[in-house]
Amino acid sequence: MDLTYADYLHVEELLALQQPRSEPVEHDELLFIVVHQAYELWFKLLLHELDKVKTDFVANRTYPAIGTFKRLRTVMKVAVEQVDIVETLTPMSFNSFRDRLDKASGFQSSQFREMEFLLGYKRADMLKHQKEGTPSYEQLVLRLNEPSVVDAFYVFLAHHGVAIPEHLTTRDLTQPTQPDETIEEGILRLYKTQPDLEILFELMTDFDEGLQEWRYRHIKLVERTIGSKRGTGGSLGVEFLKRSLWHPVFPDLWAIRHRL
Repeated sequence: MDLTYADYLHVEELLALQQPRSEPVEHDELLFIVVHQAYELWFKLLLHELDKVKTDFVANRTYPAIGTFKRLRTVMKVAVEQVDIVETLTPMSFNSFRDRLDKASGFQSSQFREMEFLLGYKRADMLKHQKEGTPSYEQLVLRLNEPSVVDAFYVFLAHHGVAIPEHLTTRDLTQPTQPDETIEEGILRLYKTQPDLEILFELMTDFDEGLQEWRYRHIKLVERTIGSKRGTGGSLGVEFLKRSLWHPVFPDLWAIRHRL
């Protein structure tokens, strides 16, 4: 039998994965499920592309990294736009099925935490929100202990003559990225002398801005839907989300903006 579109994409199985829990089924629960499943698919793609960026940086492949950051930036734009769809849910429509979520919460998205770790925003205490011994938990432990995209970026900068301080090359990989003046000076020099790297740095900043925009839109979505209530499953809701707002992935790129 010839391969069909439905076979290749496993469409039948995919469309069977949306299973509302409300009885009788609340109309808006399907929208909630579809959007969040779509987010998990985008997170999967973002992880896939960020792993490629790490490889490109270590191998000093500038133009492949440029192409991948264009894709990453575009995916983040789509992720931000999807918030508009979720915002068609009113607080009353969400509350009509919210109790069916029981202890489930987007706070538990292991792929999003994995993406944070991969981007250098490492917080070991996030592991407590995953079930120990599961594949997701083990994957997060691996991400916590491996070099991040930022660590690979340091290798890339070294290829271009930036002296990477020893405290960065020997640092504890389980700790979050911190800005560094030596890195900033090196990036500034490359900005002004290598136009291809200027393009790369701007795309990296675009992606970083897109992620911050998504965080902001997500916070406002939660705030307008549940206000100051705790999140589903007892998560900390809006106040916790605000702690990560404006937390840049590439702080050194932002620190030099006023000097360009």
